[in-house]
Parts: sequence; structure tokens; C-alpha cells
Amino acid sequence: MLRARIQDGVIAFGDGTAFFGRVVHGVASGRIRQYLGEVLRQSSILVLGSFLVIMGMVLALGLVVGIQGSYAARQVGAPSVAGAFSAIGDLREITPYAFGYMMSAKVSTGFVAEIGTMRITDEIDALEVMGINSVLYLCSTRLLATWLVLPFLYALAIIVAFVGSYVAVVVQIGQVSPGGYFELFWKFQSPQDYAFSAIKAMAMGTFVVLVGVYYGYRVRGGPVEVGTATARAMIVNLIGVHFIGIAGSQIFWGGTPRLPIGG
Repeated sequence: MLRARIQDGVIAFGDGTAFFGRVVHGVASGRIRQYLGEVLRQSSILVLGSFLVIMGMVLALGLVVGIQGSYAARQVGAPSVAGAFSAIGDLREITPYAFGYMMSAKVSTGFVAEIGTMRITDEIDALEVMGINSVLYLCSTRLLATWLVLPFLYALAIIVAFVGSYVAVVVQIGQVSPGGYFELFWKFQSPQDYAFSAIKAMAMGTFVVLVGVYYGYRVRGGPVEVGTATARAMIVNLIGVHFIGIAGSQIFWGGTPRLPIGG
């Protein structure tokens, strides 16, 4: 029993990896240019359907980071350190994870449901009969749309998270002046940190989109199987998001924290 499950898992992993390669190759090869209209349509759906949700979540998490940082800094007798706590927590961890969670819960599962429904109603087979590459049209277009939109959404999300932390520390709790907050806030971040943070978020977003289109495309059966595939995709997404987050932090900041602390 256990051996069969392991064997099925290995087969699924290999099939998923090969499918991911097909989707990415469809974008990299330039063949997706014939479906640029669909790419733009998916981009607009992603922005209109996810913008407010993502910004609301990162604002709430920014407030949480600011509050936690304020009281933690107060306990050690260094209230101004809350600015450093916000700079590190928001940029390096909270905002990337917020994107990973929201892309998993909303975008990826939506792709599973949408493409899976098309599969069980034979719409994908109809596309193939008409000579349309279904992987390219349904999957590669969604991946490229994510790559086009995500950098801009992520840049705005970082700003919103920073605003949330500032409001919590300076306005709500008021334990440090704006000048004292920003003095350490800017010292504990660098352009490299912004680039590394964006790479983490893009890796998470790419992974969850690939998982979503894979599970949707591979659905067989009926509505029950679509629901099962959606649940499986969510589990895989959560595991993948945390693995990417841990690996990214270790690679980018594990050996060199890049903190202006002497000694």
C-alpha cells in the first residue's frame, strides 16, 4: 500500500515536472505571441480580481508586524528598533508570503476550477479538434499574464505593507517619532533586499500558477474530481510556498544577513 502510494507520487511528480516544462517552454519559445489577446485578458482578470484582496491582506499583515515590533522593541528598552523590525519583516518575509498565500488560495485554485470544468465538459478536446494548442492557450497564457502583472502588484504591496507598519508604530502606538522610525527603517534595507524579495515572490507566484493549471488540465471525471483536484492543488501550493520561502531566505540572507550591525 505504502509502496504503491510512493510510486504514484513519483509518477505524478515526473508528470508535473514535464508539464511545467511544456508550459514554460510555450512562453519562452515565443509561440504564445499568437495568443497575446488572451494574455492581456488574463492579466486584466488577475488585476481586477486580486488587487484589492492582496492589498488588504498585506496592509493587515503590515499592521501586525508594526504592532509586534513595537512591543518587542519596548521590552528590550529600544523602542526605535521597531523601524528596523518593520523593514526586515515586511520586505523579506511577510509580503512574499502574503503573495504566496493569496495566489494559492485565489488564483491557483481558480485556475484548477476553471480549466478542470473545461476538461470535464470536453471544451479542451474541442480546442484540440479546432487545431488550437490547449496547453499553450490555457496554461502558458496564464503564466505569462502572471509574469506581466505580478512585479507591479508586488511593488505596490511592499509600499502598502510599509505604510501599515508605519501607521501601527508611529500613529497608533506612538512610541517613536517619525524621524527615529525612518532612521533605522532605511538603514536595515538595501536595493539587494528588494531584488531578493521580488525573486521570492515571483518564484512563489510562478509555482502556484503552474500547480493550478496542471491540476486543472489533468482532471478526469466529473465535478467531484474537480473539487478533489482543487484541494490537492492547495495542499501542494502551501508546501511549495513554504519551501520556496525557507530556501529563498537561506540562500539570500542565510550566510550574509546584510544588517548594519557592527562587531
